[in-house]
Amino acid sequence: MSAAAVKVSAVSRVFRAQGGKGSEVHALSDVDLTVASGEFVSLIGPSGCGKSTLLRLVADLDTPTSGSIEVFGREARQARLARDYGIAFQQAGLLPWRTVRANIELPLALSGTGKAGRRERADHLLELVGLADFADHHPDQLSGGMQQRVAIARALAEEPSLLLMDEPFGALDEMTREHLQTQLLRICAETRAAVVFVTHSIPEAVFLSDRVVVMSPRPGRIREVVEVTLDRSAAVGATASGPAEAGDTGDALRNDAAFFSSVAAVREALHGGAVPARGVDLR
Repeated sequence: MSAAAVKVSAVSRVFRAQGGKGSEVHALSDVDLTVASGEFVSLIGPSGCGKSTLLRLVADLDTPTSGSIEVFGREARQARLARDYGIAFQQAGLLPWRTVRANIELPLALSGTGKAGRRERADHLLELVGLADFADHHPDQLSGGMQQRVAIARALAEEPSLLLMDEPFGALDEMTREHLQTQLLRICAETRAAVVFVTHSIPEAVFLSDRVVVMSPRPGRIREVVEVTLDRSAAVGATASGPAEAGDTGDALRNDAAFFSSVAAVREALHGGAVPARGVDLR
């Protein structure tokens, strides 16, 4: 599509107490952001800065107080109804009574796709996320990382051109998290979907993103946008055969000088130029 994947124009969001009583909470103030087709953009900032609020506005799960949002040239509501995007949250949200394959097929069933088409698409996605051998398992038989892979596959079921992700790896251990980051790079390279990704982790944002959008404390504004130029070709070429193989490839990228330089640039932007002493956990 020629239109930008996401165009946010002068968006503000103010939450008011029910009944009009009590103080207002200004979550976002005058935010402008454009995400190109196929681009991976991360949103990072302190807790309460409006990252998830902005993602929810793009997804039409909430409405701006002022300003406008377009997704591939449509209003956010029209894009939601047209299923232009897939969405994944921190919790996988799988239906426990459905198998892995049936969970992935669910959006397709709701949109009227036939049984054969649903199965073909689900099997392709299972291969893509490295879970073909677990198609007939139920969610409680999977690890947390495997459940998140199912959730990502489900989000991709209808071949969306945009993927919205709200800290999808935040609850996972570090090894699993890094493995899934590498897999997500490969999935995005294959699907060519644009991604808006919310995270608290500076290294995660740099590892995945073409641009990192650094937000200020509430009311959330865009403080700075950091361009990230890394050679991800080796990581994209990693297979889904297991954490060790994919993790090794990711480690090479994470040990690159350009990676450390970009992490430092995001850290400086996040802290307004005042970088904390070494050894502080910035995730």
